[in-house]
Amino acid sequence: MRLRSLLFVPGDRPERFGKAIASGADAVIIDLEDSVAIANKEKARANALEFMSRRSQDLPILIRINPITSAALKHDLATVAQAKPFAILLPKAEGAASVEALATQLQHAGGASTPILPIATETPAAIFQLGSYTAVKELICGLTWGAEDLPAAIGATTSREEDGTYTAPYEMARSLTLFAAHAASVQAIETVYPDFHDLEGLRKYAERGRRDGFTGMMAIHPDQIAVINDAFTPDAVAIAWAERVVEAFHANPNAGVIQLDGRMLDLPHLKMATGILAAVKNR
Repeated sequence: MRLRSLLFVPGDRPERFGKAIASGADAVIIDLEDSVAIANKEKARANALEFMSRRSQDLPILIRINPITSAALKHDLATVAQAKPFAILLPKAEGAASVEALATQLQHAGGASTPILPIATETPAAIFQLGSYTAVKELICGLTWGAEDLPAAIGATTSREEDGTYTAPYEMARSLTLFAAHAASVQAIETVYPDFHDLEGLRKYAERGRRDGFTGMMAIHPDQIAVINDAFTPDAVAIAWAERVVEAFHANPNAGVIQLDGRMLDLPHLKMATGILAAVKNR
């Protein structure tokens, strides 16, 4: 299942669950980590479990657990085993070793078949493990990244330039996550755009993500969902181009290069076209 938009909702705010479900997001992430105070962790778990017990099966629900090194993990995994979410969002992942460790603990908790979506860039050590996810691609359903925890971990004052773009270290983390996801043949999920009032800025950011090869994006507010879905949905012009490219190659099955509209197209263009059509089909 291709996920264009994944909306966070704090686990200790059950009154927001319904709005998240109705937002149009392709998936909802119930958060047990950063947006939930320590005192409210157990309440958040109970809310997630109660909600999952009565929800519709149509919409994928993920649960963001606490890091695998935290004391909260055992309790989170007990909730996951009962709730049976679509996937687990793993914060502060550090490569294949983190995924394997979580998979083992998840099996012991009774939730062995739950896919894992690592947040792959939240610690300095994580950056050097991005290439390792190919070894655990059967256990993961995507890769995503974040630019909030990492600067705090290394003592940086910000991850952004004055115009809002990422500084060089975090642009590198973004790019490496993108390539790591595609190397592992899983979905590449763009990180959140934190200013939920700035929908025009979000549109530009989401379109840039799609242009660069991300397949979807996380969100922090329901108002962001329509913009993200639009950015990650091929438009009629792109679909028409893709259909013509595929038809042209099918009409010339032995050709490595064809001409279309005065342009020379080769197999990478065919791959791009089939990717566009697959994105439409998987919606």
